[in-house]
Formats: sequence, structure tokens, C-alpha cells
Amino acid sequence: MALRHPKGPGPHRRDVPVEAVFTREMGRAPTYQLPSEEISPEVAYQIVHDELMLDGNARLNLATFVTTYMDPLADRLMAETFDKNMIDKDEYPQTAAMEMRCVNMLSNLFNAPDPKAAVGCSTTGSSEAAMLGGLALKRRWQKRRKAEGKPFDNPNLVTGINVQVCWDKFANYWDVEMRLVPMEGERYHLSPEEAVKLCDENTIGVVVVMGSTFDGSYEDVKKTSELLDDLQERTGLDIPIHVDGASGGFVAPFLDPGLEWDFRVPRVQSINVSGHKYGLVYPGVGWALWRDAEALPEDLIFWVNYLGDNMPTFALNFSRPGSQVVAQYYVFLRLGVEGYERVQGYARKVAMYTSAAIAKMGPFELLTKGDELPVFAFKLKDDVENFTVFDVSAALRERGWQVPAYTFPKNREDLAALRIVVRRGFTLDVADMLLDDLRKKVRILEKLKAPVYDRDPGGFHH
Repeated sequence: MALRHPKGPGPHRRDVPVEAVFTREMGRAPTYQLPSEEISPEVAYQIVHDELMLDGNARLNLATFVTTYMDPLADRLMAETFDKNMIDKDEYPQTAAMEMRCVNMLSNLFNAPDPKAAVGCSTTGSSEAAMLGGLALKRRWQKRRKAEGKPFDNPNLVTGINVQVCWDKFANYWDVEMRLVPMEGERYHLSPEEAVKLCDENTIGVVVVMGSTFDGSYEDVKKTSELLDDLQERTGLDIPIHVDGASGGFVAPFLDPGLEWDFRVPRVQSINVSGHKYGLVYPGVGWALWRDAEALPEDLIFWVNYLGDNMPTFALNFSRPGSQVVAQYYVFLRLGVEGYERVQGYARKVAMYTSAAIAKMGPFELLTKGDELPVFAFKLKDDVENFTVFDVSAALRERGWQVPAYTFPKNREDLAALRIVVRRGFTLDVADMLLDDLRKKVRILEKLKAPVYDRDPGGFHH
């Protein structure tokens, strides 16, 4: 089922003119049904190419965490492997081998007890990987409850209210109650103390986020684990942690190596991470990792023999592209630890440079400064009443910049902010261009008598 975008083209759009690539009129191609006849590949290409010109420039999209630049050799490798199906491991054994090498590399990077016996898989993205981690938590809890002769029909999952929407989907799709820790004051993510208060015998796990999408901040995995240790000592409840490392999983190991957030923390049973965010690969690829084989219930793994051999599969999707996995392996080989440190370190440098410049402009106040994820959020000072962050976002969009403005969730609905995500390809030079445009737009906005927008006019959704 295709879902109509609420701001997408309406049903009355005209059919597309079919021309022989700017030469002579050839009729019209229908927009909402298959054409009755073939048209030339050149004309079909031109129709699609021209329509895509109306999309935003991906490099100027400061809302997305997703990779928008790879080097030309990575582009070439992906083009050479577009036809490979990741699930056909018997037909494409080297692609499968590269996937497993990536899992081993990540298990080593995340300090698994035995990286050589790594347990994990690639996915279409970090959202799918998160759901697989959640499924494993739920199944382990159910098995334990059954063995104890206790009810197993009312599971809950504890998270901060700032979690990515994939966790709401997980809870909805698999009938798990979401227990959300609200924001409070200047705390914009999970509080370990408040998280533990929401835990009970039906809690399948606590999700701790390494890099909140609202402001780029890290949540405290180690403190959460210590408080859960104390809870177990007092009550006997043994509640595991899943780390949503969608973005921070490819930042913290290189820029904050002393920070204990991964499998060094014994209560961490699984981690999801996004290859197509700070993993530096085009979408879509993600990775799900488990501490060991015991953390992944065997009955969640399916075996199929109709692809040429008897092979295991654990994923929500079946057929999916192999090219992104090939590209991930290429990036791992190409950059190594030193390269990732350089790339992510530069991104953090640019983020902190940009946030510091914005803080000096006058009307803005930083919520974060980009010293954890290379991501920062900022708001207007309380005495600015004649324009809003939504006006700022709309003004920057006129120059092609996509800087999202959004309100925060429960207990901080009063807070509206802008966020900038610094990724590979966002250089100091590009930052200076953004800052110049922002200064010019602010000078214009300061002359307004009243706000134009009190909500996002561009359709951004967190």
C-alpha cells in the first residue's frame, strides 16, 4: 500500500509532456497510470531527471543524519554491485563474507567479550536493527517468565521520550507498552534515575540512546547500568540494556574512547548502529549486534535451503541490496580507526565552530554545542518576540538550506528549537556560507513586527 504524503501532489496534476529531449512535442505520458506504449530511454530519463530538480540539495540538508557524500570509488563499487541480493549468500559468497567481516569489526569496535564469535547482521537501516534488538529482548523476557510460570502477556520497554520513532513502531507492531521518561527543565533526554523508577517485573529492557536526534547529546549508559544493578540487588529484577547507537555508535569509539557505553558495560546485551549515518555509507544499511549467542534467542533465527544451501536469516526484510554492505566494507578498509577519527573529529570541530558563531549572533541561545555528536540545537532568546525559529527555518530555505525547526515533547512543549547536523562534506567553508546567510536573514527578520510562522511551514517532522 502506498501512503499519500499529506503535502504530496494532488489528484488533479496534469500528465507529463513527452518531448524528444527538448526538440519536438511527442504527446503526453500519464502520471498516475502506466503509459500504453514505450517511450525512449532518453525521454524517460529526462522526465524523471527534470522532476527531481525540484528536490532539495542533499548536501545542504542539515536536518538529516544520513550520509550525503561518498568518494567516487565508493560510488563505483556500489554501481558495480547494485544487482547483488544480500540474502543470496550462496550465490554471492564474497558479499556474505564481507558482511560477516563487518560484523566482526563492529563487535571488536564495541568491545564484545569474544569478537571472533561475533553475533550480528546487516539490516536495511538502524530502525530495523533496533526492532531486532527489541524483539530479542521481548523473546528472552517471555522465555524467562514462562520458565518461572508467570504471566508473559504484558511486556513494557523503558525509554526516554526523545527516542527515534522506530521505537514507537516497535512497541505498536509487537504489542509492547512504551514507558517514556519525559524531559524536564534543561534535561532533554533519558534520566537514569527516572528510568529505573519505571521498571518492574514486566520490563523487557531499557533503551539508552547514544546521540539523541533532538539535540545530539549522549545518554548515560554506565550510570543507567549501575542503577539497574542496584535495582537487582534490592528486588531481584534483572533488566538488560539495549543501546540505540544509531549515530553515536560510529562517533564515540573514535572521539570518546574512554566513555563506557558499549559491551564493556555487562548489562548491555545489544546495540543497533546506522551504517548510513555516521557509518559514512549511502542509505540504507544498519547493523544489529549482540553481546554473545545467548543474548539472541535461537528461535528468532530462520533457516532456508532454497537459495542453494541451508542458511540462517534474522531480519524483518528478506531480499535487499548488497551494494550498501559492500560500500560499508570499503569504508572500513579505506578509513580504518585513524580515518574515522579524522573524519568524525573534523565534523565535531565544524559543529563546535558553527555553534559558537551562532551563539555570538545575538538572538540565539545554544541548547547543545556539538561536543558529543557533531550535532547541535539552538533556540531564540526569550526576549525575541517578533519572529520565531520557524521564521528562521523558512528564511534559510529560501537559500536552499534545510535547517529544521521543531517543538520538544512532553514537559517541554514550550521549547521550539533549530538543529544542525554536521556530516562528512559539511566543511568549514560551507559552514561560513551558512553563517553568512543566517546573519543576513536575521537582519531582515529583526525588522518584522510580528512572527510570520508559529509552526514549521516546510513539512519537517522530527
